[in-house]
Amino acid sequence: MSVPAGVTDAMRLRLERFGTDIQFYAPGLKRWRSSEWTPERANRFLPVSVTGTACALQCDHCKTKVLEGMITVDKSRDLFATAKRLKEQGTDGMLVSGGSQRHGGVPLLSHIDSIRRVREELGMRVVVHSGVVSTKLADGLVSAGVDGVMLDIIGARETIERVYHLHLTPDDFERSLALLADRGLRIIPHIVLGLHYGQFLGEWNALEMIARYPVSTLILVVLTPLVGTPMAHLPPPPPADVSDFFATARARMSDTRVNLGCGRPMGEMKVALDRAAINHGLNGIAYPAEGMVAYARERGLEPAFHEYCCSLTWAHA
Repeated sequence: MSVPAGVTDAMRLRLERFGTDIQFYAPGLKRWRSSEWTPERANRFLPVSVTGTACALQCDHCKTKVLEGMITVDKSRDLFATAKRLKEQGTDGMLVSGGSQRHGGVPLLSHIDSIRRVREELGMRVVVHSGVVSTKLADGLVSAGVDGVMLDIIGARETIERVYHLHLTPDDFERSLALLADRGLRIIPHIVLGLHYGQFLGEWNALEMIARYPVSTLILVVLTPLVGTPMAHLPPPPPADVSDFFATARARMSDTRVNLGCGRPMGEMKVALDRAAINHGLNGIAYPAEGMVAYARERGLEPAFHEYCCSLTWAHA
């Protein structure tokens, strides 16, 4: 295709491989709207936690804050019953997540049969957040027929130990990728930029690990210092460093969709990051900042809008 003059190398690559379509996402993970787009069905895709707000790791960047906005599967209602209730209210897809156990994995094994029923009987899309994957869990996710598996990939042992409080190594995270790939599961890895207390440390190694596997979509998110966590007082990573990583990821994963996920700082930094994501050829953005739809059009892109998670890129392919 003809590539306009004056674009970045990353954008040029993106246009050659993927064309001019850019995807904007607004799942029901939080209430959101802008002057450019108001989603019509806020409950179309919702997050569910199988542990409530409980998490054994108490990671320094989260301290269970992320779990607080999820729907809890309580003891009186199993995952299938929860999904059935949501389906009756108009939901047609779920992220099944939860807090991690001491080994780094989310306790999904006891919910495998429910996930299978949700897929087969309710016809709902189900993406899981697995954490570190065991052989048994990988096999279970195959039998459940999940649509995709999301997991953070961390490339620095120091970050794994200090931030996640896990006695693991990057090899353990790569082993998770291998277990999922060997079984043909749809893999949706995430890299948290600036995870090491606002600094870049293992992100490039994480990217190299991911590039060795046939992943569906790479999701990039940016550390957002949250109130009530040990990182609350820290500045997020410099926008210039994040922008450079966007370009690096686009070039390294030239045939893979790369999206800017929902986790990133607000305000002026969000605007700067979203502009950088567009300039450096990322395929999609969750909860775009005000003005980004118009900016994408100015850059020659054609926006499309989706009320589900940015991990479900095959749903509109």
